[in-house]
Amino acid sequence: MKVLFACGGTGGHINPAIASAKAVKDRRPNAEILFAGAENGMEVRLVSDAGFPIRTVPIEGFHRGFNLKSMQGNLRSAKKLIRALNWADDLVREFQPDVVMGTGGYACYPVLRAACKAGISTLIHESNAYPGLATRMLSKRLSRVMVNFAETERFLKRKDNIAVVGTPIREDMIFQDPTKAREALGVLGKPLVVSFWGSQGAREMNKMIADMIALECKENAEFYHIHACGKYGYAWMPGLLSDLGVAEEHGHFELREYIHDMARVMSAADVILCRGGASTLSEVMALGKPAIIVPSPNVADNHQEKNARVLSDVGGARLILERECSGKRLYDETCELLASSELRAGMSAKLKEIAVLDATERIYRELVDLTR
Repeated sequence: MKVLFACGGTGGHINPAIASAKAVKDRRPNAEILFAGAENGMEVRLVSDAGFPIRTVPIEGFHRGFNLKSMQGNLRSAKKLIRALNWADDLVREFQPDVVMGTGGYACYPVLRAACKAGISTLIHESNAYPGLATRMLSKRLSRVMVNFAETERFLKRKDNIAVVGTPIREDMIFQDPTKAREALGVLGKPLVVSFWGSQGAREMNKMIADMIALECKENAEFYHIHACGKYGYAWMPGLLSDLGVAEEHGHFELREYIHDMARVMSAADVILCRGGASTLSEVMALGKPAIIVPSPNVADNHQEKNARVLSDVGGARLILERECSGKRLYDETCELLASSELRAGMSAKLKEIAVLDATERIYRELVDLTR
């Protein structure tokens, strides 16, 4: 069995591909696995660290503006795309895969297109509620379109090749004991609020969290707050908190650069404040954690808001647009959720109803079915 994976750009694209490749290797040790990605993408490091070979191509995305700089960049991107299409044809011809799976990213489209041309079975995994460009362009030609959210189907014209499979999440997310997690964190007997806006953080959102923490300390809030402010936020956020009259020894909160024990921290949480990335929301659903979601407005097709609406529409999360957000609103909404265990229990139940816990196994079955 020979499988070619195409992915890149973000962890939300790369990690599902790696999880799927590991599932194939675990069940079929003799399977040949090869990855394709962008030359300077983070997939090069992540895939190599996972122990899989990867072939790369110079390729980049297109700019949205109509100024001279954007047009020059798009001309350069178009030339690279033409070369990438030829490169992908050669790669597919050389590797001769039984099946090709894409999960998004710049290199995904040319590789899947080449496989379709060659008559090879193809799949794409779409994590976001609103399908990405590669999915929209190729969905009619692909053997299978695997989606995280059932709502994605309404954005695709062809319906007979769609399978709802969820998005793979870390196994330790599912098997954590919440009580033991809270004990390990030293927060037994106190509600826990966890907030993070991504590995890099988000400057405006970190400012709002600083205002929220200041309110917590002023009001002597009866909950503990762990916030990850990201690499860049960690350089200035302690100073901002100090300017607001907040000292870390206050005892109400813990400021981290990054949450390395995310499975433990999320399992222990009573309320989670986060962005609307598909992988994060898949973990929120699997754990059944009531969430306040502030989608990033700076993403393609505003897909994070569409992801967040899936959870908010079923009653499992609160959605706040960034332009309508403030530290006080985050504080007030958090306090409202913490005040009612019944409300949180209802939200948790609704999240678990739409969660998919066996996403990796479902993806593996789809891969195997198409190789037969």
